[in-house]
Order: sequence, then C-alpha cells, then structure tokens
Amino acid sequence: MLSVGAVVAQQDVVNKAQTAMKSNGRAVGALLSPMIKGDKPYDQAVVDEALKALDDTAKALPALFPESTKGLKPAGDFSASPKIWEDKAGFSASVDNFAKAVTQAKAKVKDLDSLKATMPSIGKECSSCHEAFRLKNG
Repeated sequence: MLSVGAVVAQQDVVNKAQTAMKSNGRAVGALLSPMIKGDKPYDQAVVDEALKALDDTAKALPALFPESTKGLKPAGDFSASPKIWEDKAGFSASVDNFAKAVTQAKAKVKDLDSLKATMPSIGKECSSCHEAFRLKNG
C-alpha cells in the first residue's frame, strides 16, 4: 500500500504531465497557429520559443507516465488512457515520432513557408498519440 506521501508524489507526476500537455497546446494554439493563419506576423523568436516548449515536452514525456500513475486522473478534461501502460512499445513509438517531428521542425523552420510546411507533421503526431493514448474525462 502506498503512503500518503507516495500518492501525493504520484499525483504530482500526473499534474506535471498535464502541465506539459498544456504547454504544447499553448505553443501550437497561441504561438504558432496565429502566424500560420496570418493573424500575427511571423516572428522567429516566438517560433523558437514554441518549438523549444514542444521539444522540452518530447524529452520529458517518457518519464511522465510511470506505471505507478496508471489510473490517476488530473484535474481537467483529459487523462491518460490505460493503453499507455498496456502498449508501452506503441506509446514509446508515438513519443519518438513526436520528438522526431519536433527535431526536424527545429532544423527546418526559418520562415513562414517552412513553418506552414512543417507544422502538419507535428500536428499529425500530436493527434495520433491523443487518439490512441488519451481519454476524455467525465
């Protein structure tokens, strides 16, 4: 049986995973998408900031879903699917694909056209992981 301290520590890991996902959402939704849509001018510093946030998440993801957090739910609309632990190889492959897409974007994005060309691959990796390994709460 886990002690109260251990439960709190595990819930902290779940909350860190939630924070990482929110960081990704901000990077794409608030920073990159407005440039792609033409709502904001292209700004390489903002692009670099967003890609760094995505890269930080990609590097952190493997440690954010230890077996001990299976079944714990964060506050919010979504939680981790049990498939993360049931299909570790599939989850790891999904994380690796996301990390690769972000790394490629960091190397390629130098202007609005390259941002527009690169973002679909990141979006595809986010969506495929969410479809397979995320549950709607409620």
